Amino acid sequence: MGEDKIPLLKPYKMGKFNLSHRVVLAPLTRSRSYGNVPQPHAILYYSQRTTKGGLLITEATGVSDTAQGYPITPGIWTKEQVEAWKPIVKAVHDKGGIFFCQIWHVGRVSSYDYQPNGQAPVSSTDRQITPKKQHDDSVKEYSPPRRLRTEEIPLIINDFRLAARNAIEAGFDGVEIHGAHGYILEQFMKDSVNDRTDEYGGSLENRCRFALEIVEAVANEIGADRLGIRLSPFADFVDCWDSNPEQLGLYMVQSLNKYGILYCHMIEPRMSIVDGRRNTPHRLLPMRKAFNGTFLAAGGYDREDGNKAVDEGYTDLVVFGRLFLANPDLPKRFELNAALNKYNRFTFYTPDPVVGYTDYPFLDEKKFES
Repeated sequence: MGEDKIPLLKPYKMGKFNLSHRVVLAPLTRSRSYGNVPQPHAILYYSQRTTKGGLLITEATGVSDTAQGYPITPGIWTKEQVEAWKPIVKAVHDKGGIFFCQIWHVGRVSSYDYQPNGQAPVSSTDRQITPKKQHDDSVKEYSPPRRLRTEEIPLIINDFRLAARNAIEAGFDGVEIHGAHGYILEQFMKDSVNDRTDEYGGSLENRCRFALEIVEAVANEIGADRLGIRLSPFADFVDCWDSNPEQLGLYMVQSLNKYGILYCHMIEPRMSIVDGRRNTPHRLLPMRKAFNGTFLAAGGYDREDGNKAVDEGYTDLVVFGRLFLANPDLPKRFELNAALNKYNRFTFYTPDPVVGYTDYPFLDEKKFES
């Protein structure tokens, strides 16, 4: 019976975790954690997307009071936040899911409004992000950041370590360090931003030092067997890009091998349109081949593309964001090759506890019974 499953639904052993399929819930910012505290409505949201032996990654979760840059995002630096996560984690575990907490610091992708006492956001640099036009045509302004002094960097590393410890205290199976999309790790890693002259700037090795020191600190705190990282060497979000993304990606995965971490979750370059169809670039293979642990690929995958990637050994697991958001029963829909709900971009970040959050319909399975 098992052999006729599509590649995405074949079991996989990720370290000590027995996954029943390869379909992973992406970390998706949902902006519904009032006061930076996870809310009871997240219990339903995550449990809806849980399957026995399925891997879920939380929305990006702040490591400290300086880590915030978006409205009502959750944190995991206070006792109250840890306690609020516990019933959410329990709901996922009660359904047999495996749950990782993505820990995050936005660095300069912030403004005075989000910072304690209205202070400047911290970063590798004091250069400000150019204002960005939003989906609704409004313009997002970022405050000028303050360059971290060399001696302050261990404090940020320690925030990640404590957040990881808190995540395990809350019951999570592990943590994913957010090292992607222009946030603080990338502000050090990428040469379009990092203009430092100390041991955290200049050479590729120096630029990656901060990220790898975070990896080391977290691995020492909770165990490398419970640790993943998300990387996006090809991305150019918030003025953050690298002149040699392949070299950056390869150096990072080769360095990660020294710590023996559980997985590397990497984002494809932006999709292209070919013959009217969205095409995933598939440029992660050198990184996939170089990395010793489990490899997760993300970036616009659909059922067909995901099956092909797993079947050809391009990746171990495939991470789905918008499709999993709009289809809480995505693995079941993939199994039946059923039609998918369309996602509504305008309700991704609304603070409503139901709309665009827990109101996407499940399949009516009676229609599929023979």
